[in-house]
Amino acid sequence: MINRINFLKESFKNLKTLGTITPSSRFLAERMLRKIDFSKVEVLVEFGPGNGAITKLILEKLPANATLICFEINDNFYKELSEIKNKQLVVVKSSAEKIEEELKKLNFNKTCHIISSLPLTIIPEEVTDEILEKSFHVLENNGTFIQFQYSLTYFNKLKNVFNQSISLGFEPLNFPPAFVYHCKKVG
Repeated sequence: MINRINFLKESFKNLKTLGTITPSSRFLAERMLRKIDFSKVEVLVEFGPGNGAITKLILEKLPANATLICFEINDNFYKELSEIKNKQLVVVKSSAEKIEEELKKLNFNKTCHIISSLPLTIIPEEVTDEILEKSFHVLENNGTFIQFQYSLTYFNKLKNVFNQSISLGFEPLNFPPAFVYHCKKVG
């Protein structure tokens, strides 16, 4: 009984800080990445990679000369990601709103894609506004910002930032089922 109570406490703690109680499914990862032409990727950024469920699939698809930069602020996840042995992976212990500074430190100015698993609905609005604005700024023209959420609450905000260039998908084979926002920087 005590183990079950501890499990529930830990699950609710994860929900509050991470936005979910379970890692993303391979089905969700595949849906998020399916529109990316990996043969053209040079620099790809991932926000909130957690335990690396999506990160590992990105690394499988990444061409040999490309770089994946993961932004993770959770100490445990940062440590877990840092243990992945792959020369293409750069794990940064920094918040997503520092994307411009962190890319410059790594001698990059732009990225072609940003994959985000950030729980936007539980992050303060001023922080999400900054993350979205800076993400738009560092994306190359025709670059994409791909975000999953468990609700449609961010559809209009993303639509405004990406000037209406947004499509919506749904992945039922994830727990919980998730919406995938596919935003494109046009012009």
